[in-house]
Amino acid sequence: MVNIRDLDPHASPLDYYGAELRRLREAAGLNQKELGSIIFCTGSLVGQIETARKVPTRDFSERADAALGTEGALSRLAGLVLRSQLPTWFQAYAEMEARAAYIATYQAQMVYGLLQTRAYARAVLATGLPTNLDELVDARLERQRILARENPPMTWVVLDEAALYRPIGGREVMREQLAHLLSYQHHRWLRTQILPFGAGEHASLIGSFNTLRFEDGPDIVYTEDLISGHMTANSETLKEASLRYAHLQAAALSVEDSAALITRAMEERYGPGERAVA
Repeated sequence: MVNIRDLDPHASPLDYYGAELRRLREAAGLNQKELGSIIFCTGSLVGQIETARKVPTRDFSERADAALGTEGALSRLAGLVLRSQLPTWFQAYAEMEARAAYIATYQAQMVYGLLQTRAYARAVLATGLPTNLDELVDARLERQRILARENPPMTWVVLDEAALYRPIGGREVMREQLAHLLSYQHHRWLRTQILPFGAGEHASLIGSFNTLRFEDGPDIVYTEDLISGHMTANSETLKEASLRYAHLQAAALSVEDSAALITRAMEERYGPGERAVA
């Protein structure tokens, strides 16, 4: 059955995407089933996306662009659509994050969102019992594309050692996640340090925070509580955050020693098989 429903393209990014997909498909002289067969999906899926009942993935968008000869039009829209699936209170931060020239983050409980694998992100996001888990995972991975840009932001990550040992998602997921962290070891614009348990009390026992800097515009500090996030450009807050972050970096292991600790945790805690006990 062909899905037909009038959309208001101005209602949401998802509605706009659906209207554009239909317009481009019809301009190419294809019905939903024909387009689906070309891009290896069902006509029903095409119809659901055209009627804003399903969120398109980036893979779907790229295949549809290739089939319809749209020069990346749908792929460019995909980022906007996926970002709209983020919690409303987080969307403004995600937009600022995508524009930042420098990102500094301290994470007390888990791996930073921009460095999470799909499986790890899914396990983290599932704890909130969302009804749109797949879309939230896709949106988180979409955010990570800024690290692969031609001109990515300089990103400095300080992770508490606890993030290495909290078995989010299980053993295989954690091993994959720690290996993923190590894959950035020689990335020119990204550095990761581990704040070891041995540091004891430290400058951010109160919790995680991010600082964003821009080529133009004021710096921003971002924090989260249980149900929302908070951004501020207050100069005193920025000064305090910078001071605390400097202390965290000083207390953390070097980048090289941090990589060694990640490797050790991956192999000893999450390595394949059980070690023999004498």
